[in-house]
Amino acid sequence: MANFKNLEVWEKAHALSLFAHQVALGIRGAMYSSIKNQMVRAALSIPTNIVEGREQKTDAEFARYLRYALAFTSELEYHAIAGRDIGVIKVDDFISLSAQAKTVRMMLFGLLKRLDK
Repeated sequence: MANFKNLEVWEKAHALSLFAHQVALGIRGAMYSSIKNQMVRAALSIPTNIVEGREQKTDAEFARYLRYALAFTSELEYHAIAGRDIGVIKVDDFISLSAQAKTVRMMLFGLLKRLDK
């Protein structure tokens, strides 16, 4: 398999994880530590699964990891929605995070479609 750094979806997923981490750092209060931790964990899992999948021997195995990454984009987006709705994530940050997650999700769907052929 080729280098994961050559995948545009990995670049976008990495940027998403960095932005989600930045947003999570802005969440204040001990009672919100779980949402903060879950956001960071989900965000880091997206590019991590792309990296792990890229190292697999077959396209079917790679696709399995891409599906995991896809699930984590949805998880991250939900945490962002919850954070916005409870008032610990600014609306502008939510909008940007959601847009980035949607872009990564669409790219993952596209790559999965190509692998399924």
